[in-house]
Amino acid sequence: MSTVTTSATPETAANNGKVKRRKFDPWGVVAWIVGLGFFFPVFWMVLTAFKQEVDAYTTTPKIFFVPTLDEFKAVFANGVGTSLLNSLYATTVSTVLVLALGIPAAFALSLKPVRKTQDALFFFMSTKMLPIVAAIIPLYVIVSNIGLLDNIWALIILYTSMNLPIAVWMMRSFFLEVPGELLEAASLDGASTWRSVREVILPLVSPGIAATALICVIFAWNEFFFAVNLTAVQAQTMPVFLVGFIAGEGLYWAKLCAAATMAALPVVLAGWIAQNKLVRGLSFGAIK
Repeated sequence: MSTVTTSATPETAANNGKVKRRKFDPWGVVAWIVGLGFFFPVFWMVLTAFKQEVDAYTTTPKIFFVPTLDEFKAVFANGVGTSLLNSLYATTVSTVLVLALGIPAAFALSLKPVRKTQDALFFFMSTKMLPIVAAIIPLYVIVSNIGLLDNIWALIILYTSMNLPIAVWMMRSFFLEVPGELLEAASLDGASTWRSVREVILPLVSPGIAATALICVIFAWNEFFFAVNLTAVQAQTMPVFLVGFIAGEGLYWAKLCAAATMAALPVVLAGWIAQNKLVRGLSFGAIK
């Protein structure tokens, strides 16, 4: 029985004797400082939400205090539940409608091009060129005439039209990264166009769909101008509800921070749940 021995070269022995140390990266430190700087206002908002008003409204910021949930109780007493449900309903329904309309449109403009595709794309983006404030008066008249003032469906329709051009452009870029040969191979196997899209194309672009949906959710959830002009009480959303804490006698800092924390929480949770698909979707096609 023979044994095989291996001899280490001088370079290998020298490398094994050294402890690998990470090089100091100054740009990494800068990135951490910038990231913490952007996060600090959010941290301070959440911290202030657990203060009393007397602790929140001080000349010198108070770091050490006795935490309390009184401000959250006051926010619930002011009727935040209705505004929260209105925002959730308008955001969810409008996002579903945007995806239902935007995905077929983006597919038709990418893998199955139609005539004058560039004209259609320009039309989609031209709807975003008009300032919202220039359209609010005719929109108010139309909404008033059809009886949808202070109605959540008016916001759903407007949020859908607001996010649809962005969704079409985003989804088109994701569809363009899918090889057209996949559709040809599926058609040769006897699959219809709808089956090919459902079983072949959509699973590939699911990260892009998640990224598009999250962008639409953020835009619809944070929208203020339409909501403040077309709603009053019944269809009031969270951004409009937050304005109620700005009174003539001053700002209620602790209550405002508590309400803002509750308003930001659903979007943060949505981003956290979809973070894996979101990162893949935003980098879709960047690395081949």
